[in-house]
Amino acid sequence: MTFQTILFYLLAALILWATGLAITRRNLVHAVVYLVLSFFGSALLFYLLGAPLLAALEVIIYAGAIMVLFLFIIMMLSGEALREKFHPRRQWLPAGCMGLLFGAVGILMVLHDPAASSPLMPAVASPARFGQHLFQRHWLAIEIVSLLLLVALIGALLIARRGGRRQNPAAEEPA
Repeated sequence: MTFQTILFYLLAALILWATGLAITRRNLVHAVVYLVLSFFGSALLFYLLGAPLLAALEVIIYAGAIMVLFLFIIMMLSGEALREKFHPRRQWLPAGCMGLLFGAVGILMVLHDPAASSPLMPAVASPARFGQHLFQRHWLAIEIVSLLLLVALIGALLIARRGGRRQNPAAEEPA
């Protein structure tokens, strides 16, 4: 077992641990912090696999911009109202069953794939070539994703405003 293999498994364990904590925390700020840790681990994994540009994009886009946006939205929403909506006990059994099913299917796919035992070939591309490929062939998908993020942000702001009015009914009455 090489040092790179050991590092790969350590990073994979770190990513699983951080992601598990991110989805089980009741405090949303803590969940976002663990998710950022998971994104940093994923970036290190990309770097280890020979994709430094993807590692940089993972840190800049996911751990940076999107997580800051999530933190902004969480800070705007009322913490008390969210605690009642997240992690209701009646959703634990279906979520656990789906997790076990997903894990079983993933293990079966890896075990029955003949190419799973062969080493991965590094996919190295220069940033200019990657950007050219991305924006020439996938520009519509990028624009759709950016529009969806904008709509999600506006929706979250509207939900936060409605939640604030419900908690403070005196604010809706005209003076």
